[in-house]
Amino acid sequence: MGVTFCAVAPEHPLAAHAAVGNVALQDFIQRARQGGTTEAELAIKDKEGMPTGMFVQHPVTGEDVPVWVGNYVLMSYGDGAVMGVPAHDERDFAFAKKYDLPIRQVVAIDGAEFSTDAWADWYADKHRCVCVNSGPDLDGLRYAAAVDHVAGMLVARGLGEKRTTWRLRDWGISRQRYWGTPIPIIHCPSCGPVPVPEHDLPVLLPEDLIPDGSGNPLARCSAFVDVPCPTCGQAARRETDTMDTFVDSSWYFMRYTCADNNDAMVDARADQWMPMDQYIGGIEHAILHLLYARFWTKVMRDLGLVKADEPFKRLLTQGMVLNHIYSRRSDKGGIEYFWPHEVENVLDAQGQIIGARLKGDGSAIDYGGVGTMSKSKNNGIDPQDLIHRYGADTARLFTMFAAPPEATLEWNDAAVEGAHRFLRRVWDAARSLASGGRVDEAAWSGLSDAALKKARRDVHLILRQITYDYERMQYNTVVSGCMKLLNQIEQILGMDTDVVWRARVAREAVGILLRALYPATPHIAHALWEALGFASHDGTVLAAPWPLVDEAALLQDEIELVLQINGKLRGALRVPAQADRAAIEAAALASPEFHRHAEGLTTRKVVVVPGRLVNVVVA
Repeated sequence: MGVTFCAVAPEHPLAAHAAVGNVALQDFIQRARQGGTTEAELAIKDKEGMPTGMFVQHPVTGEDVPVWVGNYVLMSYGDGAVMGVPAHDERDFAFAKKYDLPIRQVVAIDGAEFSTDAWADWYADKHRCVCVNSGPDLDGLRYAAAVDHVAGMLVARGLGEKRTTWRLRDWGISRQRYWGTPIPIIHCPSCGPVPVPEHDLPVLLPEDLIPDGSGNPLARCSAFVDVPCPTCGQAARRETDTMDTFVDSSWYFMRYTCADNNDAMVDARADQWMPMDQYIGGIEHAILHLLYARFWTKVMRDLGLVKADEPFKRLLTQGMVLNHIYSRRSDKGGIEYFWPHEVENVLDAQGQIIGARLKGDGSAIDYGGVGTMSKSKNNGIDPQDLIHRYGADTARLFTMFAAPPEATLEWNDAAVEGAHRFLRRVWDAARSLASGGRVDEAAWSGLSDAALKKARRDVHLILRQITYDYERMQYNTVVSGCMKLLNQIEQILGMDTDVVWRARVAREAVGILLRALYPATPHIAHALWEALGFASHDGTVLAAPWPLVDEAALLQDEIELVLQINGKLRGALRVPAQADRAAIEAAALASPEFHRHAEGLTTRKVVVVPGRLVNVVVA
């Protein structure tokens, strides 16, 4: 009862029908169809739509409901049409707000106030809500009962039936193309489809065929197609359709565990290694690939090939890389895309991109915003070019630092330069140190310089945070921690203090930095580790143990507390780290700040929050 609009996919026949004679709608549909259509791409796309001028009739109320074309509706999902219930679906809510469409509340929770001003998570809570504003037959019903009641109403009117829809899609296992996995079937005129005998497996594709766009070249390759029937021996034809690549990608990780076994799919080593501890995959694979990987694992389990029930223990779904899109329509009506390096942006007064022109001839082209990197849109980045310009470590470091791993990443050439400058600073700082061994842990007790002790404490505090961030796979903050660590190293190197101890503290910090950077920048970390002589003590940086936080280094002789008087910040108070409450109170009352701000007043109470603050209450 909360439906206030319906939306169809740009490819829907209703959209095509409505666009006849409507140039604006034709242009919108064309633009919408240019964008990505995967669920991952639609999730990050701005929700846009345009009314068709048509209406459909609400099957229960008889109300006319306007039909829109929406760029977020998938033709492959259901019937390519959705009903918009903006009060209780966050995506529909944003769409209705954008286009000033009605938002009608039809479910409620006791004590929770509904507002069309902003979305609240409870609006979509199917389990706690009850129906309201839905007529006497539905008001007061909970979700399951309401669904059953509406289904009954539609069945009684001959308008539909209740059905469960499964989202495991047809594998499309038979593809008319050259590069898939061969289907091991031979078609005999007498015997029908005959499996290729096991001793003739695997069926190998010929490697000298060239797809020319005229169909599957396998079908025209007699050396591949024409074979005798394994059963009767008469002339037969090999199957030329191939399997979808999902067949390969759904179990390749198990094959890695025993890739040298030429007699079976997998062997006992798969049981030793599987399930995989950590799987990292792109968000565009978060549905189909992972769904089929689980499906295929269970098939192999049921066949007795593996013992694992699930393929992966943990999953990290990484975000997509975005870049600017530039194009223009050709004389023949097609879309021509341009590389970002060929283009000069046109900016408005606020510095926002409002258009673009080609550097070569200055002609105007269209700016399409940012979107997923794609070969077809000429907005990808060639990793080899980046490696030639900056080295592989810079490319790796930038991608780790630019965004959290699960978030989308917008490419930024200036930020790549920043990553390169950081690695040059790492190189310069490390190369300024002499080669040598590692300081024995017991020797740190001889460090007495207060400034160096504080610097070493800061190094181990940063290490603790880096270790924590690695464990939770927040690699962007790992790199941020490494940058803080380099700042600390440069500060240590610039200290006017004992030369020997300064070098020891700096070497320890550099050894920590190189191990922390190694997963992101293995080449520079390995080179500096070897150059500084760390390998003589711990082996290669790959084999070296992860640095441990020295808890003794974190201990402080003094700590700094916030000093408040009547709850207002009045300064800071340094006290011995082991000072008890009485000593802290005495230090606060003896401080210059207390005398300056509370002179002549009576102390009523002193509140001490250990390790944080002391508040003196006066009147």
